[in-house]
Amino acid sequence: MKTDGCCLCPLVHSGVKRFTLVSTLLLLLFLFFALPVSAEGLLCGIDRLESSGFRELEGLRVGLITNAAGVSRKGESNYALMLMNGVRLKFIMAPEHGFLVDIEAGKRVGSTFIHDTLPVISLYGASKKPDIRQLKSIDILIFDLQDVGARCYTYISTMNLAMQACEEAGIAFMVLDRPNPIIPFRPEGFMLTKGYSSFVGSIDVPFIHSMTVGEIAQLLKEQKYKGLDLRVISMSGYNRERFADEYPDFRFISPSPNIRSVDTAIVYPATVFLEATTVSEGRGTDAPFMQFGAPFIKGREVIDALMEYRLPGVRFDVVSFQPLSGKFIGEYCQGLKLSVIDRKTFSPFKTAAALLLVLQRLYPEKIGLDKGNDFFDKLAGTPLFREMIRKQMPLDAIIEKSQMQIEQFNRIVPKSLLYK
Repeated sequence: MKTDGCCLCPLVHSGVKRFTLVSTLLLLLFLFFALPVSAEGLLCGIDRLESSGFRELEGLRVGLITNAAGVSRKGESNYALMLMNGVRLKFIMAPEHGFLVDIEAGKRVGSTFIHDTLPVISLYGASKKPDIRQLKSIDILIFDLQDVGARCYTYISTMNLAMQACEEAGIAFMVLDRPNPIIPFRPEGFMLTKGYSSFVGSIDVPFIHSMTVGEIAQLLKEQKYKGLDLRVISMSGYNRERFADEYPDFRFISPSPNIRSVDTAIVYPATVFLEATTVSEGRGTDAPFMQFGAPFIKGREVIDALMEYRLPGVRFDVVSFQPLSGKFIGEYCQGLKLSVIDRKTFSPFKTAAALLLVLQRLYPEKIGLDKGNDFFDKLAGTPLFREMIRKQMPLDAIIEKSQMQIEQFNRIVPKSLLYK
């Protein structure tokens, strides 16, 4: 009798299927228990406050410092969430650029109303400090603004003055923490020199500070406002190794007209010093802070001069533009566009120093880094940076000098850090 060799196939296939199913289940169980699982993802301070039903504000009269970038992970405005949840929100205070984030840098902001009933009080008009009389009408002032990670960005100066005012008024101050979009960068740049504090540099942290607003608030309380009732609603699912756009559930909404993306925030510390020169920092173009130029600049000449510094993580391309606002309105400018090709190796402050050294060397009579450039010194927090650029000091010497100032800061700051 001839035996059909295929008669065992159904049994074999059945066994293989059972083995495969068991193996798959075991693998899934291993992955579930072996790997960290986070169903929540990143939760900012406003999200955590919402998840608690705003019980931290129950029965309190509340003021809120914010703007249109103050939204939840679902894209809902912080103030609207508060009102929907019964929070007794008495007024909003808006910083530079206004509540709608549509006013150019340096221009005064007026007070207004939302829905004709909720006052929006300007903190960038006649005064930049909250009025003590207004604070006396509330129990707690909340700060919920998106910072960009550079000391000269004025929102942390607004927070500093607000903390001072709350301590004087005897009311609590709460920070709803948000990501520093460029926090993976280590601290860089000069510390504040005594006598050079200003609204573009009021806190003695490095130019690139690598802290969140909640951490800076804790540092300020420890150093200056020991009597303040400070409450920080920290984030969950946050760490110092990720740029803000690496969180899939985080919404980065432009906190000011010319910071339009995390990519811009990354380049901003490298080009913002050009604000204090005659060179356009790209305002009034489609790529503010990501390109710069002037009628007297020759792009290829600048690129060739930059080659000696071998700057890591960044590429330069010759570009031309005609600004619609800012410097050189309607004039033809040539310059460079920056593209960060490796965030891990890119150094914003080193790039800034190299750019300034080259521009000063090529156009010493034109870029405006003359003696007594008060605005540049305030941006830098010291006259030392400008003096070293004018003297054409070696790039490594500039970086070394700034890092020496940061070493002491690095010994102090860990007490204030909230995240690993």
